[in-house]
Amino acid sequence: MSESERFQLGTVGALSLSVVSSVSIVICNKALISTLGFTFATTLTSWHLLVTFCSLHVALWMKLFEHKPFDARAVMGFGILNGISIGLLNLSLGFNSVGFYQMTKLAIIPCTVLLETLFFRKKFSRNVQFSLSILLLGVGVATVTDLQLNALGSILSLLAVATTCIAQIMTNTIQKRFKVSSTQLLYQSCPYQAMTLFIVGPFLDGLLTNQNVFAFKYTPQVLVFIVLSCLISVSVNFSTFLVIGKTSPVTYQVLGHLKTCLVLAFGYALLRDPFSWRNIFGILIAVVGMILYSYFCNVESQQKAIEASAQLSQAKENESDPLMSVENGTGIVNDGVAPTAPVWSSNKDLHA
Repeated sequence: MSESERFQLGTVGALSLSVVSSVSIVICNKALISTLGFTFATTLTSWHLLVTFCSLHVALWMKLFEHKPFDARAVMGFGILNGISIGLLNLSLGFNSVGFYQMTKLAIIPCTVLLETLFFRKKFSRNVQFSLSILLLGVGVATVTDLQLNALGSILSLLAVATTCIAQIMTNTIQKRFKVSSTQLLYQSCPYQAMTLFIVGPFLDGLLTNQNVFAFKYTPQVLVFIVLSCLISVSVNFSTFLVIGKTSPVTYQVLGHLKTCLVLAFGYALLRDPFSWRNIFGILIAVVGMILYSYFCNVESQQKAIEASAQLSQAKENESDPLMSVENGTGIVNDGVAPTAPVWSSNKDLHA
């Protein structure tokens, strides 16, 4: 199996793991919050991260992956920023209507595209932009119902979008810059994320629910669902870093909207949630957008691979055949000056 085939197989596995684990944890948390009344989402997320760190520590002890320390300030800043973005998203949901919160989540993709274009010179073709537009339209039709605006909620939403985009871009760039795996980055950043949410979680949850997480009555059924949610979260957190590292922040957001559509469908099928023709129509449009996005990304990736292969083969031919270099003008001697060897550059990171 070639390296390209292994990479594609790994990417498909990461995407599948992310979808299955995310849909599972949403269903579990919905039962925990809606049915059992445990509404402390931020504190629950801090427990998720603590369990994830402990699980990775056991995996490290079993030598399932190698610990690779790198820039401590980058790890700390990244971990705290991730924790803050989670807290701001929860605040955005608490101070806005559900419809406006869904619009906030939809804004993450265009914001990520804008930031990557401005600061990383990344180019998104018109075909990709068109497919993303169809996707966002479909998800908007399926999920956005009411749009009640208020000043504080709007500010919190803007901050949530900005911090989420930056954190997800950093997830991708840190793995490439420091040459660390998704597991190594998650293991080192988890304590900072968990600490941030563990400190602010009870305060935020109290502000949003007017209840104290430590005074809640923890029945055996509640504890079972909390443990189950924490166990599933290990797979969710791992697959999140894995997907962003192997693909891109934009692809991860596209995958997130696929999860939203699946959650709506499962909610109707399993929990008998209200479902309308508008939801069905929006999901169908979103699925078309996802298919187009996948197709265009695959075509562009193949084109880049072909171009890179052609450049590499051309370079090898010129290096092995001096006459070819002379014909190309790179081996001509002018005024007794020795010819310089041609410098070849190739974009090795085809999947950035």
